[in-house]
Amino acid sequence: MSKNKKAQKGPSWLEVGLGALLSVILGVVLGAFYLVSKPVQTVKEIPKDAPSGAVYYIEGSKDFGKTAAIEGKHREFTQGLTVALTEGEINAYIASVSKAPAAPPAPAKPGDKAPPPPADQKAIDVGTLNVRIHGGKIQFGDSVNYSIFGFTGSVIVQASGTFEKHGGIFRFEPEVIYVGGCPAQRLLIIDSFILSKLLFAQPIPDDIATSWSKLSDVALEGSMLRLKTP
Repeated sequence: MSKNKKAQKGPSWLEVGLGALLSVILGVVLGAFYLVSKPVQTVKEIPKDAPSGAVYYIEGSKDFGKTAAIEGKHREFTQGLTVALTEGEINAYIASVSKAPAAPPAPAKPGDKAPPPPADQKAIDVGTLNVRIHGGKIQFGDSVNYSIFGFTGSVIVQASGTFEKHGGIFRFEPEVIYVGGCPAQRLLIIDSFILSKLLFAQPIPDDIATSWSKLSDVALEGSMLRLKTP
C-alpha cells in the first residue's frame, strides 16, 4: 500500500532538484563543447565587417634573423640587467628553447626495470607558444592537438592580459581566455588548468625563472616588453 502511495505522489522535490541540476550541468558541458569546436580564423588583422560572436587569432611576429641579439639579451637578463624585448625576439627565443634536445635518460642500473615504451599519441599535445604584444596587452597562444575518448582534432588556445605582482613575483593575469570559440574566462574552475596545461606547459629554464623572480617591474610599452631589475 505504501509503495502505491509513493508512486502516486511522484518524485520528491529533492529528486526534481537533482534532475534539474544535472540537466543544467549537461547543458553547460554540451554548450562549451559546441563553442570549443567553432572554427577560429587565423588572420593578419580583425576584419572591419567581422560578424558578432566570431573569434579570430592573430599570431605575433617571429624574428629569427637576430640570433646574436637575442642571445645577448638573454645573457644580460640572467646577469641582472634591464632588457626590452620585441614580440619577434620573444618568439624566436621560445622557438629555440622548444627545439632544444631533451636530456638523455640516465643509464640503467643492474636490476632496474625497463622503462615503459612511449605512447603512440598523447591525449593532449601542446604546440609552440606564440606571443603578441598589442594595445598595452600581451597575448599568448598556441595550437593544441587532442585525442580524447575517440575524438581527435586541434584547437587554438589564446589568452590576453597583463602582468601583476603577487607575493613579490610578477604573474600573467589574463583578461580574456579562449579555447577555440569558447570564452573560457567565464569558466572560473578550469582557467588555471588552461593556463598551466594548454599554454604554459613547457618548463621555464632555471636561469630565466631565477632572474624573473628578482624583477622590480614588468611593463608593456607599445610593442615591447620591458623587464626591469632593481
